[in-house]
Amino acid sequence: MTDVRTALLFNISLRTGAHQLLGKTPLGDRRIVPVTGGTFEGPKLKGSVEPGGSDWILLRPDGALQLDVRLTLRTEDGALIGMSYRGYRHGPAAVIERLNRGEAVDPSEYYFRIAPFFETSSPRYDWLNRVIGLGLGHRPPEGPIYRVFEVL
Repeated sequence: MTDVRTALLFNISLRTGAHQLLGKTPLGDRRIVPVTGGTFEGPKLKGSVEPGGSDWILLRPDGALQLDVRLTLRTEDGALIGMSYRGYRHGPAAVIERLNRGEAVDPSEYYFRIAPFFETSSPRYDWLNRVIGLGLGHRPPEGPIYRVFEVL
């Protein structure tokens, strides 16, 4: 095996609330951003993002944002799926400043990747318990959007 193959799981858009600043820690500047909702849709599943998730963002000394997120997805047929992911967002300082001001920035101008994992008790979606994911993100002013893939 020399190539990485993927298949689209879904596109997901998240809504977020005001962040809570924990301040400077030994690892960097920490803030917690609540996930207040959202939607996802793909070839095998679609639904909504339940309120109550959060992103424990760490602004590292090297300027990279390190993401640590936990969400609950609710499929249109009522199944609950835990989605957790870690990831990074970074880029040239001028680009990141534009993102931080809430400007629309072309995702090709910065790096935004996540590695999601899933957990569910639903027999219909049990296959997600054994999937490694890969996500490509971008950050419009409304909230993060990802294309999430299964690594085959």
